[in-house]
Amino acid sequence: MIVTIRKTTLSCILIGIIVLAFMTTTIFNNSIMASAAKKELPIYSVETEEKKIAISFDAAWGDDKTLQILDILDEYNVKTTFFLVGFWVDKYPEHVKEIHKRGHEVQNHSTTHPQMSRLSAQQMSQEINITGDKIQALTGEKPYLIRPPFGDYNDLLIKTCRDNDYYAIQWDVDSLDWKEIGTMKIVDRVVRNVKNGSIVLFHNNSEYALEYLPLILTKLKSEGYEVVPVGQLILKDNYYMDHTGKQCKMKG
Repeated sequence: MIVTIRKTTLSCILIGIIVLAFMTTTIFNNSIMASAAKKELPIYSVETEEKKIAISFDAAWGDDKTLQILDILDEYNVKTTFFLVGFWVDKYPEHVKEIHKRGHEVQNHSTTHPQMSRLSAQQMSQEINITGDKIQALTGEKPYLIRPPFGDYNDLLIKTCRDNDYYAIQWDVDSLDWKEIGTMKIVDRVVRNVKNGSIVLFHNNSEYALEYLPLILTKLKSEGYEVVPVGQLILKDNYYMDHTGKQCKMKG
């Protein structure tokens, strides 16, 4: 009788352990899923069956190549997006107007080029809206896209951007032109990695911009890609973000 009771008790204990382990695993997995579901992401790329991509230029630390870049874009009949920092706007207002005049998007790259994830929501809003107001005053159009400096963001920033009627824009193809790795390495990197819905990152004052840009545009066009501004590529509504930061259209 004692042996039977002990066996029964042991069985109950083992069953309890199994049930507890199952419940713990379930709770943990649900917690992970909930955490992932709450993660806020900027737009890295867009899901599309069209051979359509966007290229973009960040402008913060110089301007001696901007007009020549615009000439090249005109030559290839390509429109792009320029993300401008506030102090760049202050220093080169006539070029801000020229970018807009030539039909390119003039968008926001913050006011002082900080690491936005280190700021409060109020400071983030100031970084966004001070430059947004400056751009609107020069172009007559309010920006609605922002690229966080250094690609640095957190959940608070994405929510703050949304609260201020901005889409936060990242990239899925980094040309690495800022590393000055050489013209052909930049060309190869972009052409090899680009795909439908890609957003490509360039800088307006990179060392080899005037050499790599015609080569990349020629190659992309030969492969059938249409190059459009970021604002014409992204989805404005009825979308969800996958775990990579890709915008996907809602089904049905």
